[in-house]
Amino acid sequence: MFRLSKKSDYGLIALKHLAQHADESASARQIAAQYHIPAELLAKVLQRLARKGLLVSQQGMNGGYVLARDPALISIVQVVEALEGPISITPCERGEDCQTLQTCSVRDPLFQIKAKVVQVLGDTSIYELATH
Repeated sequence: MFRLSKKSDYGLIALKHLAQHADESASARQIAAQYHIPAELLAKVLQRLARKGLLVSQQGMNGGYVLARDPALISIVQVVEALEGPISITPCERGEDCQTLQTCSVRDPLFQIKAKVVQVLGDTSIYELATH
């Protein structure tokens, strides 16, 4: 089953929050408290998103995180891939051994389904999350 990890879920929550409050920065602790999520894990998620160029970390008294660009230009797939790596729905995509690789009859249709999922996630922006 395709599921977002907790890291991706928390990252999307944080980016939605930052898009809705674009006029101010927010710390991991502030966001975590508002949404009742673990502050330590969220801090790691936000640091990774900053390293990947989706967030900017601001230091100082009013420090925290802000979006690195317009939320309409940040897609869900960018966030998920920044936190998890390339999206995959089958073990063979991840390089795991598959005993039925030569005779598999569902791999290609599943790859097509994955492409559609990635397209929808790529076409959906943080702005859309923040306004719905």
